[in-house]
Amino acid sequence: MSYNRAAAVEYARTWALKRNPAYYSFSGLGGDCANFASQCIHAGAGVMNYKPVYGWYYRSVNDRAPAWTGVKYLYSFLTSNKGPGPYAEETGIDEMKPGDIIQIATYLPEFHHTLVVTKTGESPQMENIMICAHSYDSLDRPLDSYEITQIRHIHIKGVKN
Repeated sequence: MSYNRAAAVEYARTWALKRNPAYYSFSGLGGDCANFASQCIHAGAGVMNYKPVYGWYYRSVNDRAPAWTGVKYLYSFLTSNKGPGPYAEETGIDEMKPGDIIQIATYLPEFHHTLVVTKTGESPQMENIMICAHSYDSLDRPLDSYEITQIRHIHIKGVKN
């Protein structure tokens, strides 16, 4: 099944500066970036993975997978998923497309922020990639405006039923 990148980007732009009331906001509890990215991915994938502990799903604030709201767990799920839902691979910046995910480290030594790619331009490079994000709410913010110490590019390859 293909990943609907346009739907993921539309969702990202719609909700970048506000919160969808269907989801709890984790802004005061360590950040809302992975939760927002998961919502965007779900808008493009339409399929969740309800496997306990190692899946990727959201039913409520008290019934969700760690991968839905945790930066490192989202990465692990996307890059190792063999079951239902989206699957991805870590790639170079030149593979980035709208609807993909970028994770960065800025002031911490580990990856701690997840961004949704909304525009890449003809040549995906730092200066022409735009992102949307929560925690530090951003709507089509240039990727090169961040002070990045580490970066990983996560290209969503498709969706399994």
